[in-house]
Amino acid sequence: HVQLVESGGGSVQTGGSLRLSCAVSGININAMCMAWFRQNPGNEREAVAVLYRGGGNEYFRERVKGRFSFSQDNAKNTVFLRMANLQPEDAGMYVCASIPKLSCVTHIRALAVKTADYWGQGTQVTVS
Repeated sequence: HVQLVESGGGSVQTGGSLRLSCAVSGININAMCMAWFRQNPGNEREAVAVLYRGGGNEYFRERVKGRFSFSQDNAKNTVFLRMANLQPEDAGMYVCASIPKLSCVTHIRALAVKTADYWGQGTQVTVS
């Protein structure tokens, strides 16, 4: 039984930072392809960052490159998404998900993905 649980969201001022966590059970984080999606009411869900350790790949949407980064704690089977210099357009519900590995072989396919095998419940990020 695979579960993903996010935490770390909150409210920050423009230029601030947050570190989101996605704690995973039921699958090793190094064996999965993980995407972080951002969603706002009325807007389509979009993948902003994708981590595929098995393929040695990290993908970031252009507007977050240089500001978002990944780290992980293998002992806790947890992936962290560090978000720096946050802007109002970064606000939204951030959801981590396990996506098909075939979606993770290229930058374009990974960031275009809309479906997932497993979803977390999300954590809210507010930037003002």
